[in-house]
Amino acid sequence: MRSIKLCILLVCLPVALLAQDKKAFEWARAKPEDVGISSAKLDAFKKRLMAGGTHKLLIIKDDKIICQAFAKGWEDSVKTSGTSSLAKALISGMSLNAAIADGYIDPDAPACLYIPSWKKFDVKSKITIRQLDTHTSGLEDAEATDEEEQKLISQKKDRHMDLPGWKGAFWRQKPDPFTLSRDSAKVLFKPGTGSAYSNPGIAMLNYAVTKSLQKTSYKDIRDYLDKRIFSRVGIKKDTYSMGYNTTYKVDSLDLVAGWGGAAFTADAVARIGRLILKKGSWQGTQIIDSTVIKRALNVDATTMPALNSNLTNDDREPKTTAVLGWFTNHDGTFKSLPRDAFWGAGAGEQLLLVIPSLNIILVRMGETMNKGTTGEGYWEFIENNIFNPIADAVDEPPYPKSDFIVSAKFAPANEVIRMAEGGDCWPSTWGDDGLMYTAYGDGNGFKPQTDIKLSMGLAVVSGTPPNLTGANIRTQSADRVGQGPAGAKPSGMIMVDGKLYMWVRNVNNARLACSTDHSKTWTWADWKFDTSFGCPNFINYGKNNTGARDGYVYTYSVDDASAYKYADQMVLTRVKNTQIMDWKAYEFFAGYGNSGKPLWSIDIRRRKPVYVNPGKTYRSGMTFDAGLKRYLWCQVVPLSNDKEEQGPRFKGGLGIFESPNPWGPWKTVFYTREWDMGPGESGCLPVNWMSKDGRTIYYLFSGNDSFSVRKLTLQTKQ
Repeated sequence: MRSIKLCILLVCLPVALLAQDKKAFEWARAKPEDVGISSAKLDAFKKRLMAGGTHKLLIIKDDKIICQAFAKGWEDSVKTSGTSSLAKALISGMSLNAAIADGYIDPDAPACLYIPSWKKFDVKSKITIRQLDTHTSGLEDAEATDEEEQKLISQKKDRHMDLPGWKGAFWRQKPDPFTLSRDSAKVLFKPGTGSAYSNPGIAMLNYAVTKSLQKTSYKDIRDYLDKRIFSRVGIKKDTYSMGYNTTYKVDSLDLVAGWGGAAFTADAVARIGRLILKKGSWQGTQIIDSTVIKRALNVDATTMPALNSNLTNDDREPKTTAVLGWFTNHDGTFKSLPRDAFWGAGAGEQLLLVIPSLNIILVRMGETMNKGTTGEGYWEFIENNIFNPIADAVDEPPYPKSDFIVSAKFAPANEVIRMAEGGDCWPSTWGDDGLMYTAYGDGNGFKPQTDIKLSMGLAVVSGTPPNLTGANIRTQSADRVGQGPAGAKPSGMIMVDGKLYMWVRNVNNARLACSTDHSKTWTWADWKFDTSFGCPNFINYGKNNTGARDGYVYTYSVDDASAYKYADQMVLTRVKNTQIMDWKAYEFFAGYGNSGKPLWSIDIRRRKPVYVNPGKTYRSGMTFDAGLKRYLWCQVVPLSNDKEEQGPRFKGGLGIFESPNPWGPWKTVFYTREWDMGPGESGCLPVNWMSKDGRTIYYLFSGNDSFSVRKLTLQTKQ
C-alpha cells in the first residue's frame, strides 16, 4: 500500500509543479522604504512626471509595486496608451529574440535570405538582421531633413504625413510601408560601419522575422507574440494593440508594423520588462532561452563596429548603444544608471526602463514632457528627468549594517580643517621618516603656493590634527599641467621599504611612478593599465607599509578605464612588494574557490568585483585600521544631478565599509546619500592619524576643493 501511495505521489508531483509554474503572476505592493527607496524622492519624482502630461507611471522594485499613478481616464482598466517607437522593443525586439530562440532566424545572417529581392543589390545584400535591428544597416530613415522640417512647420503641415515622396507615403502607409522600405529607401553608408536611426530598417526586420515564420503555425508577428510570449506572461489581448491595427499583404506575407502604431497598458509593458529581467524565465517556465537574452543585451563589437545609435539623429545628443531590441548603458553614457540598465523608448518620452542589478522596472507613458523650453535634447531630457531621479531615489546602502562597528560619529562641521585651498585628490601614505606624503590635482598646493596651477603636484604633511603643516615638493619629473580630464592626476600613493609609489590617472588609463628619494625625483613605468583600473589606489597599512597582511601590495579601482564615470563595482589586483614596477607580476582577484578562499589570475579579463554599488561606485580610499583589525573603505557616493565642474567636492554622499579582508565581505559603518558637506572627489582614513585602539581616526578628503580633515569617532560592539 505504501508503494502505491508513493507512486501516486511521484506521478502527481510534476503535475503540481506545472500548475504552480502556471499560476497567474501578480505584482505585490510595498512601501518604498521597505525596498530601500526614498518615498520623499519618489513622491517628488511622481508629482513632476504626472504634472508634465504623464498618462501612466508604474515603478516596480523586487516584483513589488512602489509607485503607480494614472492621469484621469488613463487607468489600465480603462484604456491603453500609445507607445510610439517603444514598439521597436515591445514588438520588433521581442519577436526577433523569440524567433532566434526558436531557431527560425539568425541575427548575423544576411537579411536577403529573408528578403529575396535584396539579393540582386550589392549593398543591400550585405545587410544583416542584427544591423537592421540596431540601426547600423545604413538604410535611410523616413524622416524630413532639417530644411524640409522647417518648411513644413512654416506651412503648418504635419512633419510626417505631409512629407514629399516615398517618405510621406511611408507614414501615410500608401501603398504600404514595407514595399516602400524595401524598394525606395537608399543605403546611406556601408552596412555595419556607422549608425543612423531607421524606421524602414525596422520595417524590413519585421518583414524578415515574418518570413522566418512562414513554415510555422503562426500567421504573423501579432499571432506569434500572443501565443509564444504575451499570453504566457499574463498579457491579455485587450491590454494591447499593435501595427496600427492593420495587416499588410506583401509577397504572400501578413506583415505587421513593429516600429510604431502600438498601444499598451503599463502593466503589460512592465511584464515584458520583467521577462527580460528574469532572462526569459516566467514563474519557473523558460519562455525564451536565457542564452538568447544574454546575447541580445550584449554589445557585439565584431558585428557592430559603430556602436552608437541615436533615436533623434541629433549629433548634439548623447549616443545610446543599440542591442537586439533595446538600448543599453554598457559604457556608462548615462552616469547615474548601472551598466546593466537597458530600455526601450519612443517619441514623447514613452519609456520602459529595466535595471537588473537593482531589480527595478519603470514604465512611463503619456504626452511629451519636453516642450523644448530648456534646450535639452531627447536623451538629455530623459536623463535629467527620469534616469537621474529614479537612480537618486535608491537610498539603501549596498551592504548590511556592521555588527562590529556600531557607531560612526563625525566632529561638527565647524571643526573641519581646511588647507591648500583650490586643490583636490590628496592620496596619501605614511613615510619611513614619519611624514605623510601626498599629492594634489588642479591646484597650487600649500602656502606658499606654487607660481603656476598644476594638474598634479607633490607635497608633504607633518603633525597630527589639528596641528598640521604642509609643504610643496617641486619636481620636474612629476609636476604636470592641464585642467580636469586633460591633465594627469594622482590617484594612489604608498611607501614600501623606503620607496614611494604613485598611481597616476588621466593618462589614457593609469600609469605607475616610483621615487627612491622621498618624492624629489620620479621614474615612470614603461607600461600602464589598458583595461579597467582607471582610478587606482593602494591599500595603505602602517608606517612604511609595516603591518601589511602579507608580502603583497594591493591596488583597487573602479572597474572602468575612466576616472570620471560612475561605475557599478570595484576590482582588486595585487603584486609582490619586490615587483611593484613589473606588470607581468600582477594578479587580479578572480572570485572565490570551493574552499571560500580568494582566487587570483594573471588574466585581467577574469577579474571579479570586490565591491558592488550599481551606478554609485566612484573614487575611494582604503586603509587598514590595526587597532580594530579591520579594513576601512571610504566610498564617495556621487549624486547624479551634480554638475561636472562641481561634483562631490561640494555635494554628495559618503559610505564607509569594514571587513577583515581587502576583498570583503563588506558591512556598512556609515552611509548617506547626501552628507552634510561635500565628501570630496576622493577620501580616506590615513593610518598615521589613527589612535592606538583604532577608534579615533580622521577623514582626509578634497571637500570644498581643499586638503580637508574631519575627526571621526568609532564605537565598537562591547
